[in-house]
Amino acid sequence: MTINKPNFKYAVCVDNDDYEASLELWKIYIVLPDEKGDEVGYLRIIDESGEDYLYPASYFVAIDPPQKVKELLLVAA
Repeated sequence: MTINKPNFKYAVCVDNDDYEASLELWKIYIVLPDEKGDEVGYLRIIDESGEDYLYPASYFVAIDPPQKVKELLLVAA
């Protein structure tokens, strides 16, 4: 039996209008898969509350950080 690891993606917040308490500008966030959100232009982000919510995709720029940074981001989440 194989266990699938989550396919984490990462994005930098470039706009936080109306979400100042939940999103920090220029911070790297973990993006979780969400097909329905993708279809309507939203990303599922683990935000400052530590929970995951949908935010406009236009508020983020996707990045592919080095493996060490990915590991540290997962620990911090």
